[in-house]
Amino acid sequence: MKRKRLLCLLLALCLLPLLGCSGTDADDDSNQIYDELADYYKQKEQEKDPTISSFSLPYLQGLTLDPISCADGTQQDIGRLLYEGLVQLDLSMQPQPMLAEFWSYDAASYTWTIHLRSGVTFTDGSAFTALDAVAALRRAKTSPRYGSRLGQMASVRADGGQTVIIRLERPNSSFLSLLDIPIVKSGTESSLVPTGTGRYVFVPASGAEGAYLTAHTGWWQKKSLPMERIDLYTCKNSDTVSYAFYAREVQLLRCDLSDTASTGAVSFGDFTDADTTVMHFLGFNTTRPPFNNAAVRQAVSLGIDRSGCVSSFLMGHGVAANYPLCPSSALYPDRQVAPYSPDDFNTAITAAGFGADAAPVSVTLLVNSESAHKQASAAKIAAALSDSALQVSVAAVPWNEFISRLESGKFDLYYGEYKMTPDWDLTELLSGSSNYGGYNNADLAALLSAERSAPAENHAAAASALYEAFRQQMPIAPICFERSSILTTSGVIAGLTPSVTDPFYNLSDWKIRFS
Repeated sequence: MKRKRLLCLLLALCLLPLLGCSGTDADDDSNQIYDELADYYKQKEQEKDPTISSFSLPYLQGLTLDPISCADGTQQDIGRLLYEGLVQLDLSMQPQPMLAEFWSYDAASYTWTIHLRSGVTFTDGSAFTALDAVAALRRAKTSPRYGSRLGQMASVRADGGQTVIIRLERPNSSFLSLLDIPIVKSGTESSLVPTGTGRYVFVPASGAEGAYLTAHTGWWQKKSLPMERIDLYTCKNSDTVSYAFYAREVQLLRCDLSDTASTGAVSFGDFTDADTTVMHFLGFNTTRPPFNNAAVRQAVSLGIDRSGCVSSFLMGHGVAANYPLCPSSALYPDRQVAPYSPDDFNTAITAAGFGADAAPVSVTLLVNSESAHKQASAAKIAAALSDSALQVSVAAVPWNEFISRLESGKFDLYYGEYKMTPDWDLTELLSGSSNYGGYNNADLAALLSAERSAPAENHAAAASALYEAFRQQMPIAPICFERSSILTTSGVIAGLTPSVTDPFYNLSDWKIRFS
C-alpha cells in the first residue's frame, strides 16, 4: 500500500501541469504533494538501520589485485589491505617505517641503504626478504603507475637477506617518500592475487560462497582489527559499484565529489576527504611580456581567490595552496594560506606598472575545454585579474590543442594540473618537460639542487629557503590541491582518517556499528 501511495503522489505531481492547473490552487496542490513526498522519504530514512551485519567492499572479479599493475579505485583499495610498502606516508605525507625499519643516505654517491624489518612473513608463512623488495621495485620502475617516480633509480640490489641498496642518478634526500610502493612476494606477480604481508589474506570464492578477506593471523604489526572478515561484493564495472553502495551491499566507496554530477552521492552516506598530490596552478609564459617580470607574476598570484575556486568549482573538495606542496605537508612554509585580498592585488599590480592609469594589456588564459570546473575557475580568475589594466580573456580548447599550444609557447597564461610525487620534487615543473612557461633562473635552480641534496638534519631549512625564493619568483602560481573522498554508509563507521594512498590508514582505530 505504501508503494502504491508513493506512485500515486509521483504521478499526481507529474500530471498537474498537464491538467491545466495554474495559479494559487496548483501551487497549493503541488506544495501538498511535495510535503507528502518529503515526509515519505524522511520516514524511509528514519527506518534505515544504522548498523550492519557484515562489512563488504566492492570487488571486480577476474581482474588482478596486483598493486603495481591493477587499475586505480576498487582493486587498489582492496590491495591496501593485502600489501605493504617499505614505508608508509602519514597524514603529513612524511615517510614512516613499515617493512623498512631504518635507513641511511650517502649524499656523495646518491645511495640509499635500507635495512628491512626482521621477522616479517607473507600471508603464506614464508619470510619477507630483500630479494622480494628488489623484485618489486625493479618491476615498479617499468610500470606505468610508478615508472616516472622511479626514473631516477639507477640500480637496486639486495645486500644479504635484510638490506636493500638503491643508487640514484641524481641527488634526492627525500627519495624515501617514494618508497610506499606495495611489495608482493617474488614469484607470485603473475597471480590474480599475489601474496602480500598485509593486514588481511584473500580467500577465493568456493562453491556458493564468494571471495572474502580474513585477518592475517601472522601479521607482524599485531594490531587489533575492527573486523575479522571483509566480504567482497562482486561488481561488473564502476556503475555497478556505485549501485552496490546505494543498495547498502558495500559500506565503503572511493568517490570524486568535486564532480557536480557526483554530489548526490553524499545523500546516501557519509564522506571523509583525503589529501592528494594533485596540484592546480596558473602557469605563465615567462619568455615574453608581461609575465617575464617576477613582480607581475607575484601580483597575479595575489589576484587569485584560491578558497573561492575550491568552494565554487571543486565543491569544497580541495585545499587552497600558495606554494607547490599540499598544506598538510610538514614542509609547508607557514601552514596557512594567505587570504585573498583585491586591495593587495591592485596595489601590487600598480607597483609593477599596470595600475589604473596604465595602458591596458590584453592577455589570454588557456584552459582545457573538456573540464567544466577548470573552465569555470579560469573564468573567475580572469574576471578578477581584469579589474586592473590587465585584460584577461579565456580560450577554452580541446586537450590536443591545449597541449600543442603549451608545447609551442603560444599562450600567455594557462590553467594547469600536475600530479606531484610525495617528495615534492619541483625539477620537472621548473626545468623538465612540464616547464611550458620556459622559466629559467639560476638562483632558484641552485636552491632546488640544495634542497634535493640536503641531509635530513638540514632539509627543512633548505626547503624553507627554496619556497621563499619560489614566492619571490612565482614561476607558476599554485591554486589548490585536490582532495579525494571516501564515502561510507551513513552512521556505520567512525574514526576514519584516510591518508593520501590508504583509505584504511588508521583501521585499528575504526569503530563499526555491527548489529
